[in-house]
Amino acid sequence: MNLSRRSFLKRSSCAAVAGLSIPAYLRAATPGASANDRISVALIGCRSMGWANLTDFLPHSDVQCVALCDIDRSVLDSRAKELSGIQSGKFSLYADYRHVLDRRDVDAVIIGTPDHWHCLQFVDACRAGKHVYVEKPAANSVAECDAMTAAAAKYGRVVQVGQQQRSARLWKDMVDYLHSGVLGKIGRVHVWANFNYAAIPHPVPDSAVPEGVDFQTWLGPAPDRTFNSNRFHGSWRMFWDYGGGLMTDWGVHLLDMVLWGMDIKSMPVGIQACAGNFLFPEGAHETFDTQSVQYLFDDFIFSWENNAGIESGPYGRCYGIAFTGTNGTLVANRDNWVVYPERDTIPAKTAEADHREHRDHVTNFLDCVKNGDRNTACPIETGSLSAKYAHLGNIAARMNGVTLRYDDAGKTFNLPDADRFLKPAYRKPWIFPEV
Repeated sequence: MNLSRRSFLKRSSCAAVAGLSIPAYLRAATPGASANDRISVALIGCRSMGWANLTDFLPHSDVQCVALCDIDRSVLDSRAKELSGIQSGKFSLYADYRHVLDRRDVDAVIIGTPDHWHCLQFVDACRAGKHVYVEKPAANSVAECDAMTAAAAKYGRVVQVGQQQRSARLWKDMVDYLHSGVLGKIGRVHVWANFNYAAIPHPVPDSAVPEGVDFQTWLGPAPDRTFNSNRFHGSWRMFWDYGGGLMTDWGVHLLDMVLWGMDIKSMPVGIQACAGNFLFPEGAHETFDTQSVQYLFDDFIFSWENNAGIESGPYGRCYGIAFTGTNGTLVANRDNWVVYPERDTIPAKTAEADHREHRDHVTNFLDCVKNGDRNTACPIETGSLSAKYAHLGNIAARMNGVTLRYDDAGKTFNLPDADRFLKPAYRKPWIFPEV
């Protein structure tokens, strides 16, 4: 159902915000409603993966981008120039995403904002009748994942979470291989991710907000804070208010492959973790540069580790998954997967990637939008499950060595002190969305 701007803003979960005027340079004429055979998309959050997502939408002849939205004028202006060189159709520029959602001609939105913004924008988009392609992780907390899942179901929206490995032939074949039983009984799954970008070795002083940046809107529901370049473009996810470090950045991708490969659809029996900033103790990052997590199951071991600031790891890979079975070990990353037989019990095997997963993920979303099919390659239920696993790992690490058990029905831990990490306290006047 389309809403008038007045009624939408009244019903919006962030409607209490006042004074978010759009500068004159951002205003443009709104094009008319798209033809029935076209999908009109809008991009909210134009930097990095948001833009990368849009560039895989645009080659589709039935897609037209009608709006770009960002709180950083320099990013918005730069992307507008790029978009003008890619498509001939008109589009408009916005600083406030709610104005995008008010447009009747927008069929779908791409949400490429920082993680702490996903939930509000997602729920508002579903409420406004838009289909949603949202970047991973689905949200920055367990409670936000639940709110988003409820919103998609209530409003019947088609959703794709940007976990593109779900559309990759390489990973589908790996899952088929695991499910065939050739590897034997799998007793251990180990996941690792070691990347330089996830450590910020050198703190820098706070500074003035860059010209053209609406920093208060960038902060949104997160706590008020002074501007610091280490907490902004490119590195915001290393601070708890906005992201969850490697655990939620790479973790949702890799943990998702374990959940798929091991056919896990519920919470673990328990979670244990230890972590700290041991590699760069004087660094600016809040999220952990050294972290180990054990997800407890009755019949196998499932572990995660990350080391931020280095890029070496097991099997000569800085990231990957190792499934260890009675007949051999399968090691995978986005380039390939390799089977190392145990005592020649099974043939060695190697499968190579075609690196089409992101394009195919977008195509799958567009096909589902056309057909009204909510069963995308990575619907919000799937994206939320892997995001929850990542958040549980971080919460266990922040609880410093205790064993946590999470009741997904009751939305509580066995230790009440851990419950404070489940749901963020939104900064006024932003309101946590109730669906």
